[in-house]
Amino acid sequence: MAVRQFSAEYLEATREGMWADSREALADLALQTRERVLDVGCGTGELTRVLREETPGTVVGCDADIGLLAHLEPPAVLGDATRLPFEDDSFDLVVCQALLINLPDPAAAVEELARVSSDRVAAIEPDNGAVTVESTVAAEPSLARRAREQYLDGVDTDVTLGAAVSEHFESAGLEGVRTSRYDHERTVEPPYSEQALEDARRKATGDGLADDRAEIVAGDSPEAYERLREEWRAMGRDVIEQMGERAYRRREVVPFYVTVGRV
Repeated sequence: MAVRQFSAEYLEATREGMWADSREALADLALQTRERVLDVGCGTGELTRVLREETPGTVVGCDADIGLLAHLEPPAVLGDATRLPFEDDSFDLVVCQALLINLPDPAAAVEELARVSSDRVAAIEPDNGAVTVESTVAAEPSLARRAREQYLDGVDTDVTLGAAVSEHFESAGLEGVRTSRYDHERTVEPPYSEQALEDARRKATGDGLADDRAEIVAGDSPEAYERLREEWRAMGRDVIEQMGERAYRRREVVPFYVTVGRV
């Protein structure tokens, strides 16, 4: 089972604005006291930058994709989450965001996070099975739910991990494990951003759904994917039409669970 990989554009779009005004969800990380922090699976560094703003000490980004690390100011280190290139107790906080859901063996990664931490470990992981969508295009919520269900049936990692991360923390011997929920809300409304317009175009062409074709087919069948794609494109055309009238609005809520434990 391979580690799932994403483009820089995908990571930047899906995590845009996540910590703009809700950093209280990071309170259990005690960022103001940290001297040396490691962000594992940092990708393009959306969380790393937040940590650097909130932490008086040094924040190091670490990812297995050198192309993603190019988007992040140093210090940044190339490394695998299950074989971190650091000695034991190298950091007083080790954190990851939306990493464990994309690993075939999240438990092994949690053990590594704990190994290189001298104090605290934190994971911010979504439950992608509990995502909700509201839209002024009537067909969009049901199609989004259908696509998500077929995708979940076909994906080979646990992208619904969310609150269950605490079980891996406890198995790794972490103490005082606490989990809190944080909802990442993404809205589309006029005036529409360039990203919103591009997302609408990808719906109308089916390009966005095509990114998940392998998983959807694995979760159902090629025929089911083609039926879904036809309806998806029609929905996308309705989105573009409503955008032309400045009437389109969409709200998506992704539940994230912030789990923290002590070594």
